[in-house]
Amino acid sequence: MRIYIDFDDVICETAKYFTKIAKELFGIDVPYREVQFFNLQKSFDLSDEQYDELMRAGHFPENLLAYEEAPGASETINKWVDEGHDVSIVTGRPFDSYNPSRQWLDEHNLIRVPLFCVDKYGRESFNQDCSYNMTLTDLYNMEFDLAIEDSPAAFEHVQHFENCTVAVYNRPWNANAQFPDDSFIRCEGWKEIDNLLQSI
Repeated sequence: MRIYIDFDDVICETAKYFTKIAKELFGIDVPYREVQFFNLQKSFDLSDEQYDELMRAGHFPENLLAYEEAPGASETINKWVDEGHDVSIVTGRPFDSYNPSRQWLDEHNLIRVPLFCVDKYGRESFNQDCSYNMTLTDLYNMEFDLAIEDSPAAFEHVQHFENCTVAVYNRPWNANAQFPDDSFIRCEGWKEIDNLLQSI
């Protein structure tokens, strides 16, 4: 199987850390379970300037390295690699966060899995010619049998993969999302995602 795995809030608990940063920076206390929107500016009711500051802080290397692993992520992914599956991690993080992101993966025993940065959300202001980044066109030309995503804003991207099952990692901001079709299947965590893969 060819497997696409998103990074934030699929492999690690990014939003939980961002709630801490928002409280530290602005005194805004939004519990994780009340993060209603993938767009954190909307969830935390931030000004443009506050949102920019939040995103900068959240992508400082020391913060990226501090994110907790989603339970069962590395164990499951390594099992898939051992079974011969072709696994790629595809993140919408800023391109300049590649090095600490790669370090986090290596420290969590995911050294065998390649990491690619794609401008999923139109945030990059300039192109970078690096082996680890791709355009959306590059991404759409790839083939996957299973994609794992949490963000409704990314659903349009994974729909480009023909005959691909999409595991939607259950998070507060996708609880009420309308799935594009029945290839999108909600999963509570990595055990359910693994069961889904075995059933394909």
